[in-house]
Amino acid sequence: MEAFFYAVPALMIAVAVAALIAVLRRARHISGAWNSGLTAEARCLNTYTTTSGGGGDSSVSTTLHHVYEFTTREGRAVRFEERNGPRTIVTGDIVTVRYTAEHPERATAKPPRPGRLLAEQGCVLAFFGVFIAFCLFFMLAVHVGFSAANEVMP
Repeated sequence: MEAFFYAVPALMIAVAVAALIAVLRRARHISGAWNSGLTAEARCLNTYTTTSGGGGDSSVSTTLHHVYEFTTREGRAVRFEERNGPRTIVTGDIVTVRYTAEHPERATAKPPRPGRLLAEQGCVLAFFGVFIAFCLFFMLAVHVGFSAANEVMP
């Protein structure tokens, strides 16, 4: 039974670390695309939304997706999808995308806002840091509690 109180927080920490790595990796890709200096005109091929939640008392979350296609300077056609882009872009619109020569499929149509990206990453890092610290504190409290209970009982 005691292992349950260690396993669940450890699993929660593992999921939080994986999510944190994914968010930071995406931010690095966006920042790299902004800093590369390579741009192209892309056409929005499709827009669609996905929803999650809504079960019971939970709220519904809607995510807007855009599918873009552009041609690199080398003549390679690239198609990519981006989440949470501007709602004003609709199918058929032409937008400027930024990309890196090594990974053009990691392009972004989001305009450069390094300050905002840094602030978002700081908030995400703080949230996950507090979450992981709480899980560690919980595990420590459980350990101390079970150790004290085992000392009292012969």
